Amino acid sequence: MTEVDIQQVADSNAGPFLFKNPNYKHPVRRVKATKQLMIDEQKYLKANEEKLKKDSVNYFSIDSPPSVKPTKKYCDITGLKGNYKSPSSGLRYYNGEIYSIVKNMAPGVDQQYLELRNANVVLK
Repeated sequence: MTEVDIQQVADSNAGPFLFKNPNYKHPVRRVKATKQLMIDEQKYLKANEEKLKKDSVNYFSIDSPPSVKPTKKYCDITGLKGNYKSPSSGLRYYNGEIYSIVKNMAPGVDQQYLELRNANVVLK
């Protein structure tokens, strides 16, 4: 390279980077309050009321088949994932420590826990 080429490279490096647009300006963004967002949404819904009829497809109108995934089962005492079920009372429990509580429950208390998840047996 000659001295002229080296000088041109040095001058080109002194200016702004070539990959940046020198005319770029950051967009002005306005932060809206929640109340203002809700008002804007209501205005949008009123303006587009005809488009958003009940016959249109939305999250509430879509009919879907029942899920094929198994239902999740939770411990009746702790609310954690209930991996086990007591054979005598039918209560679900999380681990052995909770099973010792379930095993020593007074009669009728287990039915109260089962009643909370609508799994109790009512004898008449």
